[in-house]
Order: sequence, then structure tokens, then C-alpha cells
Amino acid sequence: MNLFNPTIEVESNTGTREVSLETRHLMNRALFINGEIDADMANDFLQKFMYLEQSSRDPVTLYINSPGGEVPAGLMIYDILMNSKLPITTICTGLAASMAAILLAGGQKGRRYIFRHAKVLIHEPRILSEVGGSASSIRNISESILSTRDEISEILAEHTARPVEEINRALKYDHYFDAFEAINFGLADDVIFYNTIMGKESYNGKNNGKTETKKYDTRRGCYDPGKRPDRKPRYA
Repeated sequence: MNLFNPTIEVESNTGTREVSLETRHLMNRALFINGEIDADMANDFLQKFMYLEQSSRDPVTLYINSPGGEVPAGLMIYDILMNSKLPITTICTGLAASMAAILLAGGQKGRRYIFRHAKVLIHEPRILSEVGGSASSIRNISESILSTRDEISEILAEHTARPVEEINRALKYDHYFDAFEAINFGLADDVIFYNTIMGKESYNGKNNGKTETKKYDTRRGCYDPGKRPDRKPRYA
């Protein structure tokens, strides 16, 4: 969770008032998954999303920069996103690891974006270092972790359109993807620039009434109608 939340001044009918930067972004229908995903973050996300859902049917943008965290908390956020009827754009700005990768992959098709130098990490659920107890307890914990792994594999298979067996091979170790590898694997749909988010650049949308589709040219470092480089998964 954020330890520092600056305030800004905004104009209203009653004059100038101070609001937190987080509140200002919420007014603009922007949400953030920053830092470790835990129960507090998931509850906070639920409250904010309920407010957005009740206030308008306008689109929501979700920015992700997270190392992941608790599986139950991450799946709670995932369930919220899956059952919402709002248009939701998901953007990985830095790192989408572990449960954060599930949230990125589970975004609405055609609305899952990633910054050019962002990374995605997927892996099997981890065993906590403080796990202990009787042999029967440890066996039950192991079975629960394997069940969670199967659940995560099925979620990723659904959203990437890849076989569960292929997902399981990718999850066997820490599997990092750069932006293009994440796109080719099905974890995201396309690269997006900060300028695009701020409305200063046309991208996969309307430009003077004409629909444009641009692909990133790695040699020139810009968007062009050329073919996106094809990257094969490293685990195969």
C-alpha cells in the first residue's frame, strides 16, 4: 500500500479545495495495483470499484505495477474484474508478477496493454517459509498448493488460449516475459506509450475519423504498420 499520498488543489462550484491525488485519479476512473497484493489492497479495491460501478457506466483504467502477493486476495480482485460489465482497460506499467500477471492476463481482450520495457512474471504458487506442523498437515498444505496451481493454470489457459499442459510447463520456474513475449504468449494484447494514455498520440483508435492500427518497430523505436517480431517461448 502507498505510504505517501500527496494532495492537490481542484476547482469546484464552491471554490478551491484540496483532495488527495488518489481521489483525483479515482474521479478520473483510474485505479492502481501498486505493491504487494494482500487482503487490505483487495478490500480497498472492492470499495473503490463498487463506487465506480455505481456512479457511471464509463470505462475504467487499471494500472498494474506489482510483484504479486497473496493468492486469495489476487483472485478476489480477479473475480471483481471478471464479473463487472464496465469497459476496463488494463495496463502493465512496470512489473506484473505472479498474481498481478493473472490480473493482466484476465483483462478484457483488446484492452490489455503493456509498456514497452515492462515485464511479466508467471510461476507456480510458492510454499511459505514458515510452513510446518505434522506430516498430515504438510500433506494437506501441499495438496492445497497443487490445487491452487491447477486453478491458476486453467485461468491462464483460458485467457491466453494455450493448452493447460503448455501453461504448466511455463509455470515450472520463474518465467519472465518482455513486452513482446507477453503479447505473443497471450498475456497482453499490445504495447502502449505513456503519451497515448495522456491522449497525445493516436493508437489503435480513431484519428481524424479513420481507424488506425499501429505495430511497434523495434529497429526504429516507434509504431509502424510493420509486422511485430515473433518470439518463441523459451520453455518449449
